[in-house]
Amino acid sequence: MAEAHQAVAFQFTVTPDGIDLQLCHEALRQIYLSGLHSWKKRFIRFKNGIMTGVYPGSPPGLVVVLVGYMSSTKYAQLDPTLGLFTKLGAHLPVSKYMSDDSQHVVGGVLVGTGLWVTVIFIMRNALKSLLSWHGWMYNPHGRMSIRTSIWMVLVRLFSGRKPMLYSFQSALPRLPVPAVKDTMTRYLESVRPLMDDEKYTRMEGLAKDFEKNLGPRLQWYLKLKSWWASNYVSDWWEEYIYLRGRGPIMVNSNYYAMDFLYVFPTHLQAARAGNAIHAIMLYRRKLDRAQIKPIYLLENRVPLCSAQWERMFNTSRVPGQESDTIQHEAESKHITVFHRGRYFKVYVFYDGRLLLPREIEQQMERILADKSDPHPGEHTLAALTAGERVPWANARTEYFSRGKNKQSLDAIEKAAFVVTLDDTEQRYDTANPVESLDSYAKSLLHGKCYDRWFDKSFNLIVFKNGTMGLNAEHAWADAPIVGHLWEHVLSMDPVNLGYAEDGHCKGKMHPNLPGPQRLQWDIPEECQNVINSSLNVATALADDVDCHIIPFSDFGKGLIKKCRISPDAFIQITLQLAHFRDKGKFCLTYEASMTRLFREGRTETVRSCTQESCAFVRAMMRDETREEKLKLLKEAAEKHQSMYRLAMTGKGIDRHLFCLYLVSKYLGEESPFLKEVLSQPWRLSTSQTPVQQVALFDLKNHPEYVSSGGGFGPVADDGYGVSYIIVGEDLINFHISSKRSSPETDSHRFGTKIKQAMRDILELFQLDKKNVK
Repeated sequence: MAEAHQAVAFQFTVTPDGIDLQLCHEALRQIYLSGLHSWKKRFIRFKNGIMTGVYPGSPPGLVVVLVGYMSSTKYAQLDPTLGLFTKLGAHLPVSKYMSDDSQHVVGGVLVGTGLWVTVIFIMRNALKSLLSWHGWMYNPHGRMSIRTSIWMVLVRLFSGRKPMLYSFQSALPRLPVPAVKDTMTRYLESVRPLMDDEKYTRMEGLAKDFEKNLGPRLQWYLKLKSWWASNYVSDWWEEYIYLRGRGPIMVNSNYYAMDFLYVFPTHLQAARAGNAIHAIMLYRRKLDRAQIKPIYLLENRVPLCSAQWERMFNTSRVPGQESDTIQHEAESKHITVFHRGRYFKVYVFYDGRLLLPREIEQQMERILADKSDPHPGEHTLAALTAGERVPWANARTEYFSRGKNKQSLDAIEKAAFVVTLDDTEQRYDTANPVESLDSYAKSLLHGKCYDRWFDKSFNLIVFKNGTMGLNAEHAWADAPIVGHLWEHVLSMDPVNLGYAEDGHCKGKMHPNLPGPQRLQWDIPEECQNVINSSLNVATALADDVDCHIIPFSDFGKGLIKKCRISPDAFIQITLQLAHFRDKGKFCLTYEASMTRLFREGRTETVRSCTQESCAFVRAMMRDETREEKLKLLKEAAEKHQSMYRLAMTGKGIDRHLFCLYLVSKYLGEESPFLKEVLSQPWRLSTSQTPVQQVALFDLKNHPEYVSSGGGFGPVADDGYGVSYIIVGEDLINFHISSKRSSPETDSHRFGTKIKQAMRDILELFQLDKKNVK
């Protein structure tokens, strides 16, 4: 049933009277509509390229400048070229071919255009200079200095009108390279609470030697790169942290995003997929047209870099021997759907338009009704993307470079994204909250190790009971980018698109819609052995992951704000207290911070285990007075905020050290200091999932209508991964991961410590108990 409907443009038969051509008008119509759609898309991209290229100016602004300039020069009887044509006439016979009026018009256009380009250049560089100032970050909460107010007025003046997604790219400043001395000072300060006096004295000696000898030489090369490249970190970060990793990307790199926690819009799997796929494709259309609004900070005044959006769709990670590559297609009109071991190619456009939700549901229903068996090796094929990268690279070259295997693999890798119609049921169960959420998280993170195409930019996973989620590959972009898409989907699904009373998508089925195409494979036994080997590696990794989710509803950021403390700092200090109670020691702690204030910025590390946070934790472990604990808590929170600001403004520690290390390797220089620094494990890796489009959700009245966040695997074998999302005023969801094989970690035990630490820290403020749920 799900084999493709093969529309043929024409057929011919040979008869005694000659050749009889039979044109298929429907096929020709579809060809015409497809071509029309492609040309419209090219025109929109061309137009958007012009609009972005001249921003903060605009083509209408050029018309105004030309009319104004030419009118003023004609009224004042001035030569608009300021004598340029007169000088050219001495060398070129300009006057022979152009009348005085023609020379006036042409000269006015040339000079007016030059004036317009000059104004744009000045405005853009003025805006870049303004955006290089970050003093606004240091204003007290709720108050704004006169200097910041003046700065905001100037930013608004030079920012132009109606910016599109990529309008600010050329006006964003470049990521600065910190001074070696400053990085050494900050690094030593960050490791001081983690080392005894003897180890610290040794590390201090290594740092001072590096700062005096090798450091300045490496810094010179890094400065040279920063002047030449758009961003001195991002390309190396993508290549060496992500693409050159030879281990499995499942669990180790890929991450997940969850559905609503308490809302179940429909129980029909095909219907939920229909609305979600349609919403995702609407987002892609807005992205192609650059109609997504830029992301801002500080009252919609400070734009963030939008470069990571470029590879969201039609993108796949391709395995290689030494390094993977990211393959991005400019256009894709289909998605790939996995169900019960079979792969289907589903076109999401017909009649020159995007399929409606009910029509997409119709396609999903056809796939669910298909009872055909998988081809040999097809059922667990995706395990290749879950295991080690080198066996996958070899198998791809050997078995998937020709014939039907290549065609089918292309259909997956060139799809807009991959959909898995999962045959399991996942959902938050109030009768069994712990096990149901843990199972849900593990399913999104790794599934059965062969039912997600982990190389794809993202997989939409729709479970049998209508719950859904995402699994995303990390190399092409960071989690907030995928989170922005996911917020759009969740806000569109139950409210804007909705469902009929029977749970189906609204609308009608299409009577002539061609069915999905079943992908064909010819996988030899040797390749099946490689698949099974990768599956064994991936299964062992997945079985070792211990996931635990805590919907913490005792209180949220509403009460934390009453404590006059940053919610993120509160949670980070909580994690320090919980970790010390769990393991009896402090550890190197990673908190992800963005650097998208700069062009092509990605992330920086906030080393949130500080001397101040350690002092507070020790005070909590001793019988100190409440006043002393509060004093140390506020000092720790202020230190955390300071570290976060430094990371955001390009003055972090770890990306600078990472790039210095790479330069040393390129030069063939050995640095004991850099080697030791980059070998230190992050035993506590943390990240906050921000709610970026608050206007899409009524969080005050319906905090349940927002994603419950997402999570990732542990970075260290004996460490924890913790992701958290602050939902509305009264809910914080924690996603914890660790490895069962480590005797030092237990995700559920750590979750209990986090909940207790949250309560203990809030108790210090002695707020009105009636405010606490």
